[in-house]
Amino acid sequence: MEMRPVTTSPRLTDRLGRRISYLRLSVTDRCDLRCRYCMAEDMQFLPNGDLLTIDELAVLSENFIRRGVRKIRLTGGEPLVRRGIDDLARAIGRHIGHGLDELTITTNGTLLDTHAEALAAAGVRRINVSLDSRDPDRFRAITRRGDLADVLRGLEAAKATGLAIKINMVALKGINDDEIEPMLRWCAEQGFDMTLIETMPLGEVDEDRVDRFLPLDGVRAQLAADYTLTPIDHRTGGPARYSRVEELGVRIGFITPMTANFCDGCNRVRVTASGEIFPCLGHEDAIDLRGALRSGQSDAIDAALDEAMSIKPDRHNFRIAERSAAPAVRRHMSVTGG
Repeated sequence: MEMRPVTTSPRLTDRLGRRISYLRLSVTDRCDLRCRYCMAEDMQFLPNGDLLTIDELAVLSENFIRRGVRKIRLTGGEPLVRRGIDDLARAIGRHIGHGLDELTITTNGTLLDTHAEALAAAGVRRINVSLDSRDPDRFRAITRRGDLADVLRGLEAAKATGLAIKINMVALKGINDDEIEPMLRWCAEQGFDMTLIETMPLGEVDEDRVDRFLPLDGVRAQLAADYTLTPIDHRTGGPARYSRVEELGVRIGFITPMTANFCDGCNRVRVTASGEIFPCLGHEDAIDLRGALRSGQSDAIDAALDEAMSIKPDRHNFRIAERSAAPAVRRHMSVTGG
């Protein structure tokens, strides 16, 4: 059956005139890992009854597409632990070419071997895989419980389906900073892109982020001493700024919320698995979409989305400066999907 475009409505535009074209949709706050910069070891997750159903997530996605969102990224927690994730990907993927340009997913890769084929069949063409170390012992130390072999097996499965892969690596001072250049070389060998990310102060974790924060301006300078980094216009919808590493023939991106603010061009909002829309990752302000979705009133979601646009701030307020300082926001990264 031919897929007809979702009927459009006025595009989502915030009070500063920024058009919102990118939705990061969290399908769960749960994760099978406990990465030390992201979570506390002992986490309390939402009851399953608080989560939007798969059907509700699909309907909500359609409403965002109708309001001008062209790209949706499925996130978590770890999205692949959510039962029905393949069904959701199929439901959203039906809109590709009919209002939606792209459906992508960010995963830790541990379950990717059992989902890669279904995701590709749903219309996903590229994925981000979070991988902070290729040393098995260090990987387990960072994730507190992960098995690197599971991720590598998932990456092989994704490659076999033809999915384009980008490796996301959070740069952690004193933990994996010596692996950045080797990771770049490995990505070039594998045909993967790579993005480096500065750690962000979201939620209480079990160590001081000051000890682990690694500014990426210094990392870039170190890489530039050994390689030719040519800035390019490549964009994937998010905040990464890319360069081509000429000697390796690979793209590297830098996401720098701490050292080089990029909020003036923000085109993103985030929706939690319980149906809250956060106009900014770095603020606590949110609008409830679940109530609007379940109200049965046709214009309730539009009204909630318009309210979210009215409170989107001009920039985040991330800071990592003082030892033992409280995080910028109380919620963990896993709640809003980064």
